Amino acid sequence: MSDEYPEFQLSLPHGGLVARGRLLSDKGTNGSQKFTVLAGSPVRAEVVPSFRARIPSSYKLREQLIVEGAIVTSTKFPDHLETTRDITCNSPSAAGDILTGSSANGWTQWKTTDGRPLADFLEQAGWGPNRTWLVRGSSVSALDLVARLWLPEGLVSVAAGRLRAGVRQGASKEQIRGFVEEDYEATATYGQRKQLVEEFHAFLSRMKPGDTVCTISNGQLFVGEITGGVEQVASESGWSNLRRPVEWQSTGYATEELPEEIQQKLSIPHDLVDLTSVQALVAGLGRSDEELAEEAQDTQSDPSVELAALAARRELELPEPDDDLAQRLLIHDVGWLREVRELLWDERQLVLYGPPGTGKTYLALGLAEYLAGAPERVKLVQFHPSYAYEDFFEGFRPMEDPDTREVAFRLTDGPLRELADLAASEGNRHIPHFLIIDEINRANLAKVFGELYFLLEYRNKSVRLTYSGDDFALPPNLFVIGTMNTADRSIALVDAAMRRRFAFVELSPRTEPTSGLLRRWLARENRGVEPAELLDALNARIDDPDFRIGPSYLMKPGVYREGGLERTWRTKILPLLEEYHYGDDVNVERRYGLRALRAAVAPAPVSPAPVSASTLAEPGAPEPL
Repeated sequence: MSDEYPEFQLSLPHGGLVARGRLLSDKGTNGSQKFTVLAGSPVRAEVVPSFRARIPSSYKLREQLIVEGAIVTSTKFPDHLETTRDITCNSPSAAGDILTGSSANGWTQWKTTDGRPLADFLEQAGWGPNRTWLVRGSSVSALDLVARLWLPEGLVSVAAGRLRAGVRQGASKEQIRGFVEEDYEATATYGQRKQLVEEFHAFLSRMKPGDTVCTISNGQLFVGEITGGVEQVASESGWSNLRRPVEWQSTGYATEELPEEIQQKLSIPHDLVDLTSVQALVAGLGRSDEELAEEAQDTQSDPSVELAALAARRELELPEPDDDLAQRLLIHDVGWLREVRELLWDERQLVLYGPPGTGKTYLALGLAEYLAGAPERVKLVQFHPSYAYEDFFEGFRPMEDPDTREVAFRLTDGPLRELADLAASEGNRHIPHFLIIDEINRANLAKVFGELYFLLEYRNKSVRLTYSGDDFALPPNLFVIGTMNTADRSIALVDAAMRRRFAFVELSPRTEPTSGLLRRWLARENRGVEPAELLDALNARIDDPDFRIGPSYLMKPGVYREGGLERTWRTKILPLLEEYHYGDDVNVERRYGLRALRAAVAPAPVSPAPVSASTLAEPGAPEPL
């Protein structure tokens, strides 16, 4: 046993009992430093349900030690087991596994008496909190290194056949960039060399023992824990030169059944990808909610990690519209709102289309704020002919430096990127967020959306962005509602790409919920029915349904002041119809003016019934001759 390292302690779940151990300089079979659990240490009596399947090597070792008598029922620690001799394991995590009966991160859970984690005592152990990584190995020169090498031998590797020997673990990115520029100058393009620098730096200097590593083989995701430092070896064909030891879980997870956020990350086309943003979801794979909740209470674990795994599992929900919402939005039937909600749930994006004044924007905002639960989770943008991708998502814009007062172009996020980042942030993934695009058909949609068109249809994929070069995916909890004025552009003219990606819901004066909207509003405001009758008569005279007039023009307080209806009709409604009949020989005032419409809706005079002479005679008077 080496005195190079101090004694470490590990707190067991429930009760605060502490096991003791020492880190050894000797390496285990997979390259990790060995760890010895000292005799007389308490051992948890039970194991978590997933322990046997997830970490079979540690499970078998624990069972073997119990059979051998190295772990026995304790007389000193109630309801616990106890080690009867020193037990040496292949890694600190394996030692933690057998003591806790669950997956343990030995690099952070073994601590000195003053609270410093074991990882702090390893040379070049990396920096910062534990991370999660994806390393691809199933298509290296048409070989499946995962099945042939990584899983059987307990390692992960990166191809670095041309990288010079002796590159040390922990090298800076600048040092690695210099090596790659010289060693790969003749065999790799500029873009390839740039990517190699990122991958080598992550593998050599950012990864560390205790990090989680994932890989894909035969449609399954395999998960393991990095247990040691980098080793540079000569390998056959140079496809596995940089290696790290890994304790792999024995079971894989079907990629098509993984949470959508993980699938998005797995679609990034690089050999090494940082998965830390979905770390909580990866940590929860193969474990039930009950097991995660139990581990979250364990004193030896970091509560925030386990709680994050539970929080990440909370499913996205859209509230069911109720009668109160229908009344507030003046919708005739709550079932109609529920159908719109179902369309949003299935498609993630829809367009409300119809003539002007049918309440498209009002309905979109009201419904979005209800489904999102708060107005700050709803953002509205309005498209126009000069609107572009740089305005909508990201682009370089002139900005003044407050110190130098000089103007320079800087990469700036647009409203969609800002809302997507908010929706994808930790703790928000189960909360709906809505982007309202008003007048969506007034912009050049192909120009505005760019590569984002693909993501609207394939939410489980990611794309490389044009300006920042980031890999981006639309969060599953981001919904899009567009509004479209059919008087500006017929729905038939919308390109097929957009129609395929959006559900379309019509708001027309011909049908509910729009046809009776004005009458419901007038009833709520205790006003007469004349405006609704006039509007119905007006729309009956308009042949083209896309140019019929919506009720919102007559749902404003100013309409009901002295002369307000006449002003609104003259300045709001008749100009729309002048445009509709431009070039036609139609007298708009005579056909659509208030005087003509009032005459049309006025009740017909009742003809008096025929009266006989005898009826007109006074009582007692003689009948006329």
